[in-house]
Amino acid sequence: RARALLQQLPPQDCDERYCPDLAEEERRQLRAFSARRRQEALGQGLACPVPGPCHGCPCKKCGRRLNKGDPGVSASRLGDQFWHPSCFSCHFCHQPLVDLIYFQQDGRIYCGRHHAELFRPRCPSCDQLIFMEECIEAEGRHWHLEHFCCLECDAPLRGQRYVMRSGRPCCCDCFESLFAEPCQACGDPIGADSEEATHQGLHWHARAACFCCSLCRKPLRGQPLTSRRGQLFCSETCSRGWDASSTTSDSSDSAFASAPSPDS
Repeated sequence: RARALLQQLPPQDCDERYCPDLAEEERRQLRAFSARRRQEALGQGLACPVPGPCHGCPCKKCGRRLNKGDPGVSASRLGDQFWHPSCFSCHFCHQPLVDLIYFQQDGRIYCGRHHAELFRPRCPSCDQLIFMEECIEAEGRHWHLEHFCCLECDAPLRGQRYVMRSGRPCCCDCFESLFAEPCQACGDPIGADSEEATHQGLHWHARAACFCCSLCRKPLRGQPLTSRRGQLFCSETCSRGWDASSTTSDSSDSAFASAPSPDS
């Protein structure tokens, strides 16, 4: 429950003491933002039996009938309406808010986290709302200028090339040294500048020299393919031909290995 509350109502959204690195202007904006939300949108959903005058009324969310004495939830900021307890949840994340703090906007119920994000972007690095006029927008999210940096070496990435890794940016050097997959054909890492082809969890450079039929070397990018024991083929014919050549090679190797050496 404590973890859920911290997720639903981040303390840094309403108390500057949890944001020690804010500049004075940002602190002022946070105080004003928090006060306005408390005054205009904050409430608490209370669980109680549905009273007689509301017998037969529909649940605000699902529309199913609520009868007298049924468990229901009332929300003071949304008038004389009732919800089923399971229906009284955040419009965005669907987390239940019964007997918890909720916020309302345009007749919809939100947890504190997602209500705040209707008005201010949240930095995915520090999980704080952004009050600065300037920020970085990348991958559909917003970041504080100083927080858009490599997840491994902390190098600033503003104006630099990067690769996303687990939702965080990574500089090209760290990506290639730590995370780049080896190509099944040539064995070299598939760098940030290289196009990649994948099949059944294996990786290749997308270039014709690597992502091609193991027998006839036909490029396979954008073409139908079949695979067998980690090898790629453009057709069943090539797959069978590979099996035949492998069998012949194995027999030759065995015969060579069993022949006596000149010394003996």
